[in-house]
Amino acid sequence: MDDFFSYLTAGEDDRNWGLYLNVAGRSKFDSHKSYPSTDHPSGYYFSWTNGRVLNEYQLNYITQGRGLFEDKSGRYKIKEGSLMILPKGRWHRYRPDLRTGWTENYIGFSGTLADHFFREASLLNQTPIIHFGDREEFIDTYYKIFDQVLNENPGFQQIASGLVIKLLGYMIAFRKQLLFSGKPIEEVIQNARFYIRQHIPSDIDMKALAASNNVGYSYFRRMFKEYTGISPHQYHLDLKIMRAKELLISSNKSIKEICFELGFDSSHYFSRFFKQKVGVSPSDLRS
Repeated sequence: MDDFFSYLTAGEDDRNWGLYLNVAGRSKFDSHKSYPSTDHPSGYYFSWTNGRVLNEYQLNYITQGRGLFEDKSGRYKIKEGSLMILPKGRWHRYRPDLRTGWTENYIGFSGTLADHFFREASLLNQTPIIHFGDREEFIDTYYKIFDQVLNENPGFQQIASGLVIKLLGYMIAFRKQLLFSGKPIEEVIQNARFYIRQHIPSDIDMKALAASNNVGYSYFRRMFKEYTGISPHQYHLDLKIMRAKELLISSNKSIKEICFELGFDSSHYFSRFFKQKVGVSPSDLRS
């Protein structure tokens, strides 16, 4: 794809959608070339001396070359496959190495959904630089966003916003894979999940389960939550609720029978807990 950049306007419908693009572009900077380009407007242009603060979120994926990034948390080396996560309101600066230059692919976006993702997803605030390497899924998503931006067909903002969310999803998924891939704790978590699924009705002692896999419980619980998004205990309860929904819909068993089959002490507690999790009572779901 050729170099380009495009600054976009967002209408009321786009803003109400919750996530909309402000800018997108791709630039290749050869070695010993001045950076950044002076073609950018004042809100985006910056010097290394002063840096900048953005009023939007940006994701900048470096697909060739290397360089340097700095914010108030420190300095970071950029290499091919690095992704810069730039939250709004945070001072930063970056530049390619004069000896190598770099190729950057960037998108800038705003909206209430963007605020939500950066507020709730800890990954997006842990570190400004993550090295993902050469990910076909990343560059394919960037190029699809670029196609939407360049054509600007009706509804392009909504399609592009969905692709931004897809990119954020890839980031979180691949980050988790980088954290766990090839490490012993991944096998421990997989074994624990299999055991829990095989013993849904049982009262599982999670501390004993961790000990049987030769890991401390606090570490096991923390890594299990990092891997699955929920604690081992909540994972077990969610499986119970899922199984209860299946039995309510597909069997003729009474609610009391289902309650005791799944290891709940009383049908009253089961019904209250079920409604809290599902939003309706067991009897309402069945009817």
